Amino acid sequence: MTLTMLFILLTLFFAVKISIISLLFQDEIKATLDRDPAATGPFSVVLTYPGLHAIVYHRLAHFLYKKKFIFLSRVISQLARSFTGIEIHAGATIDKGLFIDHGMGVVIGETAVLGKNVTLFQGVTLGGTGKEKGKRHPTLGDNVVVGAGAKVLGDIHIGNNVSVGANAVVIRDVPSHSTVVGVPGRIASREGKKVPGINLDHTSLPDPLTQALGKLQDEIDKIEGELKDFGISEDPHKKHKS
Repeated sequence: MTLTMLFILLTLFFAVKISIISLLFQDEIKATLDRDPAATGPFSVVLTYPGLHAIVYHRLAHFLYKKKFIFLSRVISQLARSFTGIEIHAGATIDKGLFIDHGMGVVIGETAVLGKNVTLFQGVTLGGTGKEKGKRHPTLGDNVVVGAGAKVLGDIHIGNNVSVGANAVVIRDVPSHSTVVGVPGRIASREGKKVPGINLDHTSLPDPLTQALGKLQDEIDKIEGELKDFGISEDPHKKHKS
């Protein structure tokens, strides 16, 4: 086989690959273009984005998993892990519009369920908490954003339009339209109405512990000011020198 023939075959292979992926993964390609300012076009996304590649592999692995070809499905998922740095168990259920940004170190467990338009940043773990059988991984609703390094663990439910802050550890259910931060995860804000669009800012999130400490310090300052007004400015525990 000449080099010219090899080049033609490779060109045809990539052309067919791009066409198939562009046809079958339109929602994921659109999600990438909408949510990643670095994305320059569909061609670049199809060829160079490991998050999309991981989803492509997972669709095939998940199909085989449901058909009870467990070993073959696991082989494909492990190959995808080697190629992309993203580990998605073949049994995980993932709806349309998933966007995995960068993706290195992302882990999605076997019984995890992801709704529509979920966004995961690098280092996210959707994992279990022990050796229990059955449903042991989290369920994420629609339009959920999970920040870099965050861990969502156990058979818990994350509602729609939820933002999980970077490096948070979430081990309890989270209601819809909420923001969760900290270790363990705490609800920092909760909206009574739907937030339009998808908020990708997973770093500039409120910290409820810092806010509580700030309020406590304000109260201490207020009390100290009132004591000074009454002429009590010295520490009562100190002894006066004779």
